[in-house]
Amino acid sequence: MTNKSELKTIYRNGLLSDVVPFWLRNGLDEELGGILTALDRDGSVLDTDKSVWAQGRSAWMFAEIYNEPLCQQDPARAQWLAAAVGIADFIKSHCFDEADGRLWFQVTRDGRPLRKRRYAFGESFAAIAFGELFKATGDEEYRELAKNCFQMFLDHNRNPVGVVPKFTEVRPTKGIGFPMITVVTAQELRDSIGLESATKLIDEAIQEIRDDFWRPEIDCVMETVAMDGSSLEHFDGRTLNPGHAIEGAWFIMNEGKLRGEQTLIDLGLQMLDAMWRRGWDSEFGGLLYFVGVDSRPVQEYWHDMKFWWNHNELIIATLLASQLSNDRKYAGMHRVAHDWAYEHFTDKEHGEWYGYLRRDGTVSNPGKGNLWKGPFHLPRMQLTCWRLLEEAEPSH
Repeated sequence: MTNKSELKTIYRNGLLSDVVPFWLRNGLDEELGGILTALDRDGSVLDTDKSVWAQGRSAWMFAEIYNEPLCQQDPARAQWLAAAVGIADFIKSHCFDEADGRLWFQVTRDGRPLRKRRYAFGESFAAIAFGELFKATGDEEYRELAKNCFQMFLDHNRNPVGVVPKFTEVRPTKGIGFPMITVVTAQELRDSIGLESATKLIDEAIQEIRDDFWRPEIDCVMETVAMDGSSLEHFDGRTLNPGHAIEGAWFIMNEGKLRGEQTLIDLGLQMLDAMWRRGWDSEFGGLLYFVGVDSRPVQEYWHDMKFWWNHNELIIATLLASQLSNDRKYAGMHRVAHDWAYEHFTDKEHGEWYGYLRRDGTVSNPGKGNLWKGPFHLPRMQLTCWRLLEEAEPSH
């Protein structure tokens, strides 16, 4: 059984000696700026197109560890800030669409636009990156960019303009992604730039999750609902994403921890419990990607795969729950989640984690990154868990 001291070493060393060096060594585009995330198992480049999501997430991650008190003495610290600034410069120079101010989703290696998505989540990731860089440098331009990107995220998700709708108006829906990302982005900007509206936005987003997505009567967190919060008797409405809901659960628990509000902690614990029961694979272990609310089949054919990111979120959520609750079951849940993920996702030869496993835990795709996977979920998990374990140690 791994004790807390050993866990802390696993998370700290995994972050500073494995994952962060892997991306600095293989991903940074020293010639044209930004970061390349489409990497093969050994870190070699598979594709030079750049994910704008990944630019914001990566810049945030490098700036976040630069600002982290636990990392102040690390000799690589200056390199982290340089990487964050360089990626942020690439975003500023190449990733904004001059026509409407929004971000592209995918650009060429030299920054020419390829694709824009209907949603505006990239703006939230750029916002937290610019926020951390303001915290690191004091440069007011970063503060303004952070505020503007977050406002674009809010405005576009509330009232999309200038895009062709994906669906008709016959059956409008909404997903949990917008309120939960509002929570964590506002949390980050409250910390980095002192965003005055953060707490109000967090309150509103959590209330929406509680009212429209949390179903205590069936012990479930919905992924997609009708605009009024009612259930949809179709594939979209019946499909659950346990890892996504568990990610939202720890955002809410963390807010409760910061405020000392037990009602928020309890909501997060209930969400975690519900989606663990629905998502954990009792046969092979690991967290299933999609499940049906009523146990009937779902439409997505990758429903029983195991993805890296939702295991990262589960590890955080269960560790946080174990520290916020007197119920010892959460320590057991954390141990099970940690052990399964570290047994199956880690690449002991080349470092970092695989992203995609089959249901039985064998590797489906040996690549280390793509438009979606980069230095974000895994290093965020390692840093967050390291912090939690440091906080839990008694002072001497």
